[in-house]
Amino acid sequence: MSATHVLRSPRTASRPNRRAAEHRLALLESMLRVRRFEERCVELYSAARIRGFMHLYIGEEAVAVGVNEALTADDAVVSTYREHGHALARGVPAEAIMAEMFGKVTGCSRGRGGSMHLFDAGRRFYGGNAIVGGGLPLAAGLALADRMTGRNRVTCCFFGDGAFAEGEFHETANLAALWGLPLLLVCENNLYAMGTALARHQAQTDLALRAAGYGMVSWAVDGMDVFAVRDAARKAAEGVRGGTGPHFMEMRTYRFRAHSMYDADRYRDKAEIEHWKERDPVEGLARRLREAKELTDKARTAMEDRLAAEIDRAVEAADQAPEEPVEDLLRYVTSPEASRP
Repeated sequence: MSATHVLRSPRTASRPNRRAAEHRLALLESMLRVRRFEERCVELYSAARIRGFMHLYIGEEAVAVGVNEALTADDAVVSTYREHGHALARGVPAEAIMAEMFGKVTGCSRGRGGSMHLFDAGRRFYGGNAIVGGGLPLAAGLALADRMTGRNRVTCCFFGDGAFAEGEFHETANLAALWGLPLLLVCENNLYAMGTALARHQAQTDLALRAAGYGMVSWAVDGMDVFAVRDAARKAAEGVRGGTGPHFMEMRTYRFRAHSMYDADRYRDKAEIEHWKERDPVEGLARRLREAKELTDKARTAMEDRLAAEIDRAVEAADQAPEEPVEDLLRYVTSPEASRP
């Protein structure tokens, strides 16, 4: 028998399918981790155990999880103030994030940043930025450094549709295209910049079309489908690594909760929210996996139990963690050089 006609055994042939099914289940668990973590944060915020501003990612989980599937540990991620999902998908431990939310010294930013300023240099997760569009020029700087030093890495920058109206976006897009920077721009278009609908602040609502005007590869993606996000992000990251310059992805998604915990959310019709919830990325994937016989009720329960235990441990650790000593509060405010007479 010629080599081209060698038959694989059923066991060998099933391995790729098994790996693919395991990957799909891992995507579901990653999105569930974000959803359940944030739901617990809502409870803790309501009990005044988390303070300050907090912006929830519920409804947008497919974007963070799908995009991170395309990135390597050497790549960089720059995020926004709505970054719990980005941080968790990047691998920042739930314990470090929860401790940061509690303002404890064991937090990923030593308790100094809170919800809007998560940071983990070891995982190349560079915030967390309370300024709308503030991460864009930082991401351009990271990408420029990689290009100048010959490192074949991608810098991925998340931002919302509201940031598209900021000068930082247009300056970054122009320079990134002009200099051919290895930058992946991910616009999370959830249709609202705080309480302002997209059509009320952008004359052209096709953001991918506008971004293409800077001469970079741009396209729109169904941000409620983790497979669509993953595949588009892989294609974009491959293009960036291949030296074709910056790529732009408009993730068309939706946040189910208000802009922040202080937002009364009176600018949206309730029917609109319910319509988008029918496309819930988490339950949509779970439904598809059940139909494919890849997810059983027992497996879903076990997944939920694992995540509940993980989040319980994070809350307990945050409760028990120390606050930063008063005498250390001025550390890191100025550099050692600046402190010298």
